[in-house]
Amino acid sequence: MKIEDGPAHGEALLCDKAPAQCRGDDKSAGTETVNSVTGGNDRATLPRRARLPINRCNLPAVVLGSLTYQRHPSPLLLDGVAELHRDLFRRLAEAGDDPAVRGEVFRDYLTVHFQLEWPEEMGFTGNRKARARANYARMIRGWSFDADSREGAVLKGWVESRFGLLPRWHGQPLRETSGDAWGRYLEMRSQGLYGTSALESQFDLVYTYCQHELTRRHQGARHVTLYRGINRVGDHEILDRGADGRYTILLNNLSSFTCSRERACEFGDYIIAVEVPLTKIFFYCGLLPGVLRGEDEFLVIGGVADVSLSTR
Repeated sequence: MKIEDGPAHGEALLCDKAPAQCRGDDKSAGTETVNSVTGGNDRATLPRRARLPINRCNLPAVVLGSLTYQRHPSPLLLDGVAELHRDLFRRLAEAGDDPAVRGEVFRDYLTVHFQLEWPEEMGFTGNRKARARANYARMIRGWSFDADSREGAVLKGWVESRFGLLPRWHGQPLRETSGDAWGRYLEMRSQGLYGTSALESQFDLVYTYCQHELTRRHQGARHVTLYRGINRVGDHEILDRGADGRYTILLNNLSSFTCSRERACEFGDYIIAVEVPLTKIFFYCGLLPGVLRGEDEFLVIGGVADVSLSTR
């Protein structure tokens, strides 16, 4: 796994009017034109059709989903999470340098806070305890088996709600919110959330904990190189083509990648390589042992991305 560092300590920051920084063109609500990735500018922005006008984090979707953000990421903070759960982060700070200990602190906090083992304490009175016991770990495992499942719809719905990035695929293309495909996605999402203990709030803490651990384990890093095996690049929403196998594509709002190129080769004839901002990693294999097994999987929040395509 290749981790790229940010600016060295003491290195001068670029002027905010420099071409490499986020410019007004990135924030324009009507801008949908993507310039060539070989042209050296960062104007590629997130199309209207792939975003909501509001979200629940510190950056609007048009910015965090842009090509500029991929190249120059900054922290993504979910509304109210740090303030409401100060006690969790105090306990994590006191847990020391052992990631396993911090992981247990996190698991215990979520179990108690959301009453995951005692659904009756949260007011559950029905007979379908399987739904009442649905939690963040089961949702992520369900995703790993089938990203187009009910669990996948719940996770994509959480990304939509928190980051304002609309899903582009769930079993079939999602292009019109009035279409049948969108209706099926909403139905699966609703079924997955029904009768659970604040699943989306659980995901808020999973993402925030993931960012806490990435920052602690990889201080100063901003990107990681991840891979995805595909059979046809045409199955993706291509916004622009560059030279030497480079493309600008619109990723689904949540996608699976791997840090192993060899592993990615098992899933397609072509390999997409992406420099993913650490801030767009929702979860990864090894963060909480036993939740994801094998494939070195990373769950990555989407948007516009500059990628390179090669054969295996």
